[in-house]
Amino acid sequence: MKTLIIVTHPNLQQSVVNKRWLEEIGKFPEKFTIHNLYKTYPDQKIDVLAEQELIENHDKIIFQFPFYWFSSPPLLKQWLDEVLTYGWAYGSKSGYKLEGKKIALAISVGGAEEEYRDAEKYGQSLETLTYPLKLSFDYVKADYQPLFASYGFEINAEKEVVDKSADDYLDYLNKF
Repeated sequence: MKTLIIVTHPNLQQSVVNKRWLEEIGKFPEKFTIHNLYKTYPDQKIDVLAEQELIENHDKIIFQFPFYWFSSPPLLKQWLDEVLTYGWAYGSKSGYKLEGKKIALAISVGGAEEEYRDAEKYGQSLETLTYPLKLSFDYVKADYQPLFASYGFEINAEKEVVDKSADDYLDYLNKF
């Protein structure tokens, strides 16, 4: 079964990294379903039933986004709030539609990896800063996997560095 890549980037056309990642995984339509939330919902009116059906049709789901003010872009939070409903994602005998589905995050980060350590600039790891997402996926009984992150694009977004991150991302997805 294909892996669903839910992309949440508020300005993908201006992106260097996320756009390159999508170019790379787009070469394998037999392996990946790419679902761009900002393109699908420019008015931010989410079709909850369509999103739930899409989730139900995939066993592996990646949420791809740029690290945005130490969190995800706002449409991803809205998506979580609206799509992961009581009775579907949790809280009843018919709920837990994400139970056992492999879920992970793929995050592009502007800052250097070293800045995301306890004694450094931000004082927290990326895993710690994204813990609320992990906890949400644990709550709905999904099989949360270690995240993929690529760092340092504010410092160095040269083609070779971005291409390497795309190769690393594809390797991650192929092992997911």
